[in-house]
Amino acid sequence: MRDLKIPGERHPEKAHRPDNPQPKKPDWIRVRAPGGQGYAETRRIMRDNNLTTVCEEAGCPNVGECWSAGHATMMIMGEVCTRGCTFCNVATGRPDALDVFEPGRVADAVQKLGLNHVVITSVDRDDLDDGGAEHFAQTIRALRHRAPDTTIEILTPDFLKCGPEALETVVAAKPDVFNHNLETVPALYPSVRPGARYFHSLRLLQRVKEIDPSIFTKSGIMVGLGEGRSEVHQVMDDMRSANIDFLTIGQYLQPTPKHHAVDRFVTPDEFKSYEKAAWGKGFLMVSATPLTRSSYHAGEDFARLRDAREKSLARA
Repeated sequence: MRDLKIPGERHPEKAHRPDNPQPKKPDWIRVRAPGGQGYAETRRIMRDNNLTTVCEEAGCPNVGECWSAGHATMMIMGEVCTRGCTFCNVATGRPDALDVFEPGRVADAVQKLGLNHVVITSVDRDDLDDGGAEHFAQTIRALRHRAPDTTIEILTPDFLKCGPEALETVVAAKPDVFNHNLETVPALYPSVRPGARYFHSLRLLQRVKEIDPSIFTKSGIMVGLGEGRSEVHQVMDDMRSANIDFLTIGQYLQPTPKHHAVDRFVTPDEFKSYEKAAWGKGFLMVSATPLTRSSYHAGEDFARLRDAREKSLARA
């Protein structure tokens, strides 16, 4: 695979795709431009520690709010992914070698930010025998050492091309929350997530619970890609069958004309309906709004989730 990190061309690997029109965003999807002292300080800490954030790489609409509050989702193992998902704003190509000092820099940044809860994600690394599992584990261990009071949420790849020991390595490091997004309904995988397999991702999360039932599991999907309401409900049922604790549902936003088209903007009332249905299916925590993303308010949600479980255990 050729190196695709060409100056001035963020997505040369997508250049052959036809343009998809980008519809005007409705009022409920608009956000304020990032800025302010808190935002600048978070940005400085990320730059000083030479860290990549999914907030910037994925073009998250909540970056201004989160960074102003000192929250950032760090993306380890580089900024080039080995997959070519049509919804994603992260570049596809041949990644660089792993940086052995990165886990320590992540831990230093978390310590400086004083985070109560941190989310660590990554690109897919199909070029590595273990998919980057040991790098995830080293990052978790560094965080436990440098920031022992910070709870840790990881948002991992699917480890599709690895043996079972890859997942076992990550789980053995004992993150507080293990997140892996299903992203969309099964019927849309060939066009949205062609390098992944729906039931493999579902089984990955189920396996986490089998290995260590004390770890919370989490997954999320985007809507507005062309899915049907009944398909979303089926994904919820599949997640509950896999004992997934926490569900996120957010609006898909098209990064560029070369990415998958937005089929429609789902209304806030529809999101409320999905949220009500998800609670009824037994999820321990649900976030379903147009601007919901995997790590958006993740710390507050985790704290509520943990408190709810502790109360449940006290009543037992």
